Amino acid sequence: MTVRTRIAPSPTGFPHVGTAYIALFNLCFAKQHGGEFILRIEDTDQQRSTPESEKMILDSLRWLGIQWSEGPDIGGAHAPYRQSERMDIYKKYALELVEKGHAFYCFATAEELDQMRAEQQARGETPKYDGRGLQLSNEEVARRLAAGEPHVIRMKVPEEGVCKFNDLLRGEVEIPWVQVDMQILLKTDGLPTYHLANVVDDHLMEITHVLRGEEWLPSAPKHQLLYQYFGWEMPVLCHMPLLRNPDKSKLSKRKNPTSINYYKDIGVLPEALLNYLARMGWSMPDEREVFTLDEMKANFDVKRVSLGGPIFDVEKLNWLNGQWIKSLTPTELMTRILQWQNDRQKLEDIASAIQPRISLLSEAVNWSAFYFNHMPTLTPEMFEHKKLSAEQVRQSLQFAIWRLEKTFTWNNDTVSQILMDLANQMEIKLRDFMPTFFIAIAGSTSATPIMQAMVTIGPDLTYARLRHALEVVGKPSKKELKTWEKLNESLELAKNNSTDS
Repeated sequence: MTVRTRIAPSPTGFPHVGTAYIALFNLCFAKQHGGEFILRIEDTDQQRSTPESEKMILDSLRWLGIQWSEGPDIGGAHAPYRQSERMDIYKKYALELVEKGHAFYCFATAEELDQMRAEQQARGETPKYDGRGLQLSNEEVARRLAAGEPHVIRMKVPEEGVCKFNDLLRGEVEIPWVQVDMQILLKTDGLPTYHLANVVDDHLMEITHVLRGEEWLPSAPKHQLLYQYFGWEMPVLCHMPLLRNPDKSKLSKRKNPTSINYYKDIGVLPEALLNYLARMGWSMPDEREVFTLDEMKANFDVKRVSLGGPIFDVEKLNWLNGQWIKSLTPTELMTRILQWQNDRQKLEDIASAIQPRISLLSEAVNWSAFYFNHMPTLTPEMFEHKKLSAEQVRQSLQFAIWRLEKTFTWNNDTVSQILMDLANQMEIKLRDFMPTFFIAIAGSTSATPIMQAMVTIGPDLTYARLRHALEVVGKPSKKELKTWEKLNESLELAKNNSTDS
C-alpha cells in the first residue's frame, strides 16, 4: 500500500498559517513512509469561494516550500481536484445512500427547523435534528419530490450506543451516537456538504491517512458511518492539536495575524516560518530548534507530536527568523532583501505616490519608509482629535476592520468606497474621518494618500496595523463589542435600504 495524504483548503479567505501547519505534517508523514502528498480544493461554498483566494493559497504554500504531487494546478490520476468540478459524483453517491436506506429526504423549511431547535432549547435539550423526515411514507416522499418541493438529503445516524474509532495520537476514541446529528449530505441547491464530499473524495483519491485539526474530532463518527454505509475502508485518522493564541484560545485573526501573506510581507523567511510551524507540537530527536524541511522529513515520527495545544508566539517566531537571517552570508541576505520587495507593481505604485512630494531622491526614504515597516510607533495622544470623540475614533477603526475584512476585491475603488461609506454613515466629514487612518497606517498625518497606501501594502498588513492602532487607543470591551456590532450592522442596513429605495 502506498501511503497517500492530502491537504484540502477552502478558498474562502486569505491563506491561513493553520493550513500550512496541517499541510506540513501531512507532507512529512507521507514522505516518512515513501508516499505521496496531494492537494485538492474544497470549494463547495460557492458564495464565499473565489479564484483569487485559491491562487493565494497555492502561491503561499509554494512560497513556504510545500510541494504536492497532484493538485488542481498540475493535475493527476484522480482529477479533477476542485470539488466544484465533481458535483455529479457527489449527487450519484448521495442517491446511492438513499437507495440503500442509509439516507433520506428531508423537506423541513428553515423556519420549521428554527422552531424545532427553539422548542428543544426550551426543554433544556441540546438542539439537533429530530428525525421528522424519517416519518414520511415512501408515497409522501415521491409526491413531494414530483411536486418539486425544496429538500435536502440527510444521513441516518444511530440513536443509541457509542461510536468507537482509533486515532494515531489519541488511541481509541469514544463518542456517544446521541451527540451526533443527522448530517445534511446534499443541500437544497444540490451542492454537497463537507462531510459527503470529504469522504467520497478521500476514497476515490485513495487517501490512506488523514491528518487534520482536532476540531474535526466530533465529525469522525459521521465519516466512519459513511464509510461503513458505502462499504469502503476508512483512512487512518490523526487529529492534530490546534494552534492557539497566548491565552490558549484557538488561533484567530482577532488576536494574532493568521495570514501566511502577512508574515511574508513583514519579512519572515519561508524557511523560518516552516521551521516554526514544525515546532508547533513536534520536536527533532536531538531537540534542536533550527532545522530545515529536509531534516524534518528525514527525522519525522508522528508519535513525537504532543497533544498539548501549541502556542503561536509571534515573538518566538521573530527570534527564530533572526537565527535564520544570522546564518546567511551578507550576499545571501542582500539577495533575500531584494527578493522580499521584488514586486515591480508595488514599487511603481510607491514611486507614483511619492513623486509629487520629493525634490531629491534621498527624500524618497522618509516618504516611503512606512510602506516597508512592520508597525508604526503609535501613542494614544497621536489619535486625539479636535472634532471626534475618543469613542468615535475607536469605533471608526473597529468598523473599518470588520468591513474591510469582508472584501476580497482589494483595489482603490473598493477600499475607498468602504471608508467613504463608513464616514458618511457615521455622519463624519471625510476630512475629519481620515486622520485616524493616516496615523494607524503611516504613523503620521503627513503621508501619501492613505487609501491608496492601504491598497499598496495589501490587506494583511492593513488589518494588522488597524488592529494595532485599536490596541493603542483601546480595544472595545465585550459589552462594547456587542453594542458596536449591532450599531455597525444597523449602519450597513440603513445604507442598503437607501440604495434599494
